[in-house]
Amino acid sequence: MKKSFINDNFLLENKYAEELYHNYSKQQPIIDYHNHLSPQLIAEDKVFDNLTQVWINGDHYKWRAMRTLGINEKFITGDASDKDKFMKWAKTVPYTMRNPLYHWTHLELARYFDVYDLLNEKSAEKIYEQVSVKVNTKDYSTQNLLRKVNAEYVCTTEDPTDTLEYHQQIRKNNIDIKVGTSFRPDKAILISNDGYNDYINALGKASNLSINSFDDLCDALKNRIDFFDKNGCSVCDHGLDQIYFENFTESEVKAIFKKKREGNNLTQDEALKFQSALLIFLAETYHQYGWVQQFHLGALRNNNARMHRILGPDTGWDSIGDYPQAQKLSAFLNALDSKDKLTKTIIYNLNPADNEVMATMIGNFNDGSVRGKVQFGSGWWFLDQKDGMTKQLNALSNMGLISCFIGMLTDSRSFLSFPRHEYFRRILCNLLGDEIKRGELPKEEMEWIGNMVADISYNNAKNYFKI
Repeated sequence: MKKSFINDNFLLENKYAEELYHNYSKQQPIIDYHNHLSPQLIAEDKVFDNLTQVWINGDHYKWRAMRTLGINEKFITGDASDKDKFMKWAKTVPYTMRNPLYHWTHLELARYFDVYDLLNEKSAEKIYEQVSVKVNTKDYSTQNLLRKVNAEYVCTTEDPTDTLEYHQQIRKNNIDIKVGTSFRPDKAILISNDGYNDYINALGKASNLSINSFDDLCDALKNRIDFFDKNGCSVCDHGLDQIYFENFTESEVKAIFKKKREGNNLTQDEALKFQSALLIFLAETYHQYGWVQQFHLGALRNNNARMHRILGPDTGWDSIGDYPQAQKLSAFLNALDSKDKLTKTIIYNLNPADNEVMATMIGNFNDGSVRGKVQFGSGWWFLDQKDGMTKQLNALSNMGLISCFIGMLTDSRSFLSFPRHEYFRRILCNLLGDEIKRGELPKEEMEWIGNMVADISYNNAKNYFKI
């Protein structure tokens, strides 16, 4: 590898970290068990026209940085040419120093395109032309981009109404990369959202059922879970501000749903009772099917009403929320565990103030039936950077067993985001290598520590998801 900013020992600060990364982690395949990639683009083995299309379009991390620098929306999500958008991104990159975007940008250029020059206004033209020529070839199709990073398994995220036709096409084509789907029924849970009744109508159509009652809703969701299961799904995901757990009666929940279907507004208390009931139903159904359930908790979404109205969701207007998490999460998990209906569970927090809460919470429900049954998920979204990952690793190590951790995922919409796995692995190896150097871990147990690194990088996830 050329001597450059991104080099063999990037982020590795001593010989022990280097040995752990190069001998035990680097060559492990990638299992990306939660992302938002387009299965259609994978099925069709899409070839992009240029670097902007594959790298900048849809990436709200980059968009936020560009807006902060004062770049006009025309060059972000507007009608500027792809090249002009790239040039504005290149101008932004030097200003992202100490933001993970700076590291990710140069890792991605190096790993996918063998480009080791620093990206800035001076190098932008050359890099854009050089890389766009590569991008617009079959060697850089979506499937080949996944192969370049040794991706063994990727799991996309679909709504219950999805036909899964592209997942079916992927399996029919028998490609060498396993592509799964996760079931995300949040639109059915969040009863106060605009357009809720229209969504329930769409769910009824997808399940070929008329949804007039709460029981009908449960039947429809069970129908879609069964459909997803038959199409190879074994994972669900929820992106919620917090876990809902309020006391409710069956008659209350039925009346609340009926009230909503009749077009009436609900009180906050009514909405919370409904959401609690449906979440419990879904979690018990996941247990019945033997699925893994994931909960991404703590995002404060769509803060900028004006820009949300113009551009819609997932365009860069979300932040960290400070919702209370512990009591409702505990009650929810306990309600499931008390009936022995708690399936494998991964809990992610977006507020780093909750790290220790989550690291200790999982220990309450790891009952010895499955290794690492309840997981404290890796740092995600605003926390998938060096400091965020390190804090998550430290909290999990101090209060649980990092040796049982299932490691990193991208949670990304970009086909170029997979070097984040490398980023995580380097941070993990450096953390352990530093402790070996200081005498806090025994260098005589290097092989044991190395095997633990290999497990966190790959083996634990492979076994947890039965891939």
